[in-house]
Amino acid sequence: MKKNLLIIILFSFSISTFAQEESKDYSDAIKIIEAWLDAQKDYEKLPGITASIVSDQELIWSGAFGMANIEGGIKADPKTLCSICSISKLFTSVAIMKLYDEGKLRLDDNIQDVLPWYNLEQQYKGSGPITIRTLLSHSSGLPSENTFSHWNGPIYNFPTKEEIKAELASQQTLYPASTYFQYSNLALTLLGYVVEEVSGENFEDYIKINILSKLELDNTRPTMPESLHGTELAIGYSPLSREGKRKEVGFFQANGVQAAAGFSSNVEDLGKFASWQFRLRDTTIAEILNPATLKNMHNVHWTNSDWKVTWGLGFHVWKGEGGNKWVGHSGHCPGYMTSLALNLKEKMAYTVMINGGGGKSWKIYKGDACHYQ
Repeated sequence: MKKNLLIIILFSFSISTFAQEESKDYSDAIKIIEAWLDAQKDYEKLPGITASIVSDQELIWSGAFGMANIEGGIKADPKTLCSICSISKLFTSVAIMKLYDEGKLRLDDNIQDVLPWYNLEQQYKGSGPITIRTLLSHSSGLPSENTFSHWNGPIYNFPTKEEIKAELASQQTLYPASTYFQYSNLALTLLGYVVEEVSGENFEDYIKINILSKLELDNTRPTMPESLHGTELAIGYSPLSREGKRKEVGFFQANGVQAAAGFSSNVEDLGKFASWQFRLRDTTIAEILNPATLKNMHNVHWTNSDWKVTWGLGFHVWKGEGGNKWVGHSGHCPGYMTSLALNLKEKMAYTVMINGGGGKSWKIYKGDACHYQ
């Protein structure tokens, strides 16, 4: 699988080339990026694209192309909100690691010791334990999803927490723990429940108070804001039909899958989230997390035996062109595709959001390991 979006490759190549030649004058590189994105929007018949580039603590560019709401005549803007789907997992992972820093849980705690009601069947008698660490690194052996068919439209009915809990006993592990990489929305969903169980707080409240407000991510939410749908929150559109058309995707909330796929944000806020990571890696002073904790999240905690999949604690971790270490995540929800990628050596971060799904859109959102929801 490709490790980055094509647009991320374009960003990094253009920015690094012109930064060297023009003493960090990015203007020519940005012109190329803008022209390419605008052309791809038309060529792939995409509703809208928003994107941003961060250099350490500075937002050096953000742009928007196309429409956030075609029927309403509302143009896309860098502040346009989208579902970020699986990028939600990064915020959930940070919440888990904050509780770890506070001594309230350990990475090698067994899931059943943290969630007393956990009752999913372990079908492999020789399996090791399913731990917080294996859930974060997608090596737990859990199924990819709960039992409900919530990804299938045209109406997206995501189950509640209580519904997921009630059906958990009807599921079983796919593999012994710590044997294979198996991307799992269920694993991160359960970690959201761990946040509630250990902190004693509602998941949304915990995220807002302990992460979003502290980073001043005013346009990031653990939900999809229904009152803003079609205005500040972009309408999501389906993949292209055989007739070359896209249909509007209905509004949805991730409900009980919130911790794995329920957040919304914009490219500028995700840029700020990236800047926080660069900042924390360069200091010895805690800011939400201890610096060493974030660095540990960015380290590889799982490698498949084929050496093709490497994952940290919540973060996808990979080696890019020139051997540079990258971390990040992507997301794919009904009507939306998003990506956040950080080049740790260069301290450059790139964010892309598209309010259209599937098909040829993958040419821009070229599937890294976060092809998964």
